[in-house]
Amino acid sequence: MSASLSTASLSASDRAESWRDAVSRTFVPMTVDFLEEEPSPGEIVGDRLGCLRISRVQAGPQMATRRRHLIADGDSPTLVLSLQERGTALKEQDDRETLIRPGGFSITDTSRVFRTRMEEEFVFTSFHFARADLDVREKDLRALTATAFSGAEGSAALLTDYLSRMAHEAAELDEAVGRRAAATALDLLALFVDDRAGHARPQGSRTAASFERVKEYILRNLRDPDLSPSTIAAANFMSVRFLHKLFQQEGGTTVGGWIRTQRLERCHRDLLRPMAGELGVAGIARRWGFANSSHFTRAFRAAYGITPRDWQAGAHHMRRNG
Repeated sequence: MSASLSTASLSASDRAESWRDAVSRTFVPMTVDFLEEEPSPGEIVGDRLGCLRISRVQAGPQMATRRRHLIADGDSPTLVLSLQERGTALKEQDDRETLIRPGGFSITDTSRVFRTRMEEEFVFTSFHFARADLDVREKDLRALTATAFSGAEGSAALLTDYLSRMAHEAAELDEAVGRRAAATALDLLALFVDDRAGHARPQGSRTAASFERVKEYILRNLRDPDLSPSTIAAANFMSVRFLHKLFQQEGGTTVGGWIRTQRLERCHRDLLRPMAGELGVAGIARRWGFANSSHFTRAFRAAYGITPRDWQAGAHHMRRNG
């Protein structure tokens, strides 16, 4: 369920104080200086998905600064990825300065000094999470702070599309799905950081965890004849392209091929059970998502070298004479 805060109903003086407090509570302690005589109304709408805090922020011209004295020694490092939707943001960190335009995104490390200056009304959506939850090398991450990234192509586009969609759907997701969605988001961000640094993802990484989550989803829905790469990708908040890449890299197979193998294995087993006498070959096939009996027979024969009926009849004969 989304939580929101708005300063629209407050006086100018109360609005300023309330907004400063809201910004520090939403992100980390920082100072906010307004770049207009009277602060425009501001609004923050927040959601929580697993390890991610998602905040959509809309307000008028201002500058937010994370100063050294506001960074406590015992604070756990956190990161903020911001998707710029309207207006521009001038970001400064690690001796770099860059302008983030609508459609772009940036990464900020809250454990170090930074500044964000917005000269006009703006809207951005941020994703705030613990540094420990992102499986990337520190030097690779530090090279990307206060850097503008376009969401137009490559791994950046994949990441941007996923985050935008996840933020849009966040309020409707239950807790379990939210945790999986957040974990996939960090997988994609790790892939993006590694891509920028020229590294390949190691085996056993978060990508493997995403692969396991997708396989778990497929197995839970294996009986659905409409199960397809597009429905699987949509349910797991990833693009179809990324889904296919996941199966190629982690499983050495295709999505459709893996689904077909899982269905055939279950049909192969169930044809030997007493239920097969009542359901018949076609019924067993439908039970595991094969909508076309002819297609099922061809696939079964290609996999096992025997037709489903012959497999069932042979097993029945052995039991009778065994």
